[in-house]
Amino acid sequence: MNLAIDYIISLTHLYGLVHKDKVVEIYNMQNDDHISVEALVENAQDHSDDLRAKFVEIYKDYFVHETIIEFNDFELELMKRKGKPFYIPKQQELLKYKDDFYFERNREFKALNKYVERNFFKGNTYTAEMVSEEIRDQCEFNFSLNEIFGVFERHGIVFNSESQIGEVMDLIMDLANNVRLWSNNGFTPSELSRIKRVQSEDDREEDSMAQSKSASISKKVGRNDPCPCGSGKKYKKCCLVKG
Repeated sequence: MNLAIDYIISLTHLYGLVHKDKVVEIYNMQNDDHISVEALVENAQDHSDDLRAKFVEIYKDYFVHETIIEFNDFELELMKRKGKPFYIPKQQELLKYKDDFYFERNREFKALNKYVERNFFKGNTYTAEMVSEEIRDQCEFNFSLNEIFGVFERHGIVFNSESQIGEVMDLIMDLANNVRLWSNNGFTPSELSRIKRVQSEDDREEDSMAQSKSASISKKVGRNDPCPCGSGKKYKKCCLVKG
């Protein structure tokens, strides 16, 4: 299978759905042998069986995970992503997503897994990891406390105190806030929240600077002085009129 097809599969697994233009943009960003949208689409059509084997469908101008197609959620899923930036990992990390079951074993996942193993399975690493992965999947695709505690129940886990329930809940919430989501174009809730906070701070700073500049101009520039915008006109015939 060629590299462009690997990108289509990896990006679809990471985002759930991805426009053909975005695939080309990311591919060309990370590779010297650039590809056109037309070449990508033709390549995808030639390898449609390979894509389908990796749960990727071609739908309109998008590559879409078959789960979204199966449940007829395309328009809803598209709306969830509107206006959100894209998480773009480096090529080595990105191509790991060619495996539909790959996910980042981040600090939060490891913390939950360690707690589950130590407190419920006494060194049974395999079962502890299986339970932790089930919980992570719930956080990623259908966050529900009932479903999550159902995972514990199915594996015969009994909590010994309310404080232990609280400890587990803290770990689960930390994980839920740091899972890469399709609806966030691959960003975690924590990452997207930080991005929005920075953008909001930048917007407030720009507004403050604009207001300060406007106040400064109105106080210090005479009607017959050169306009501070650099147009060469007098202030009264330039920005004073525009204001």
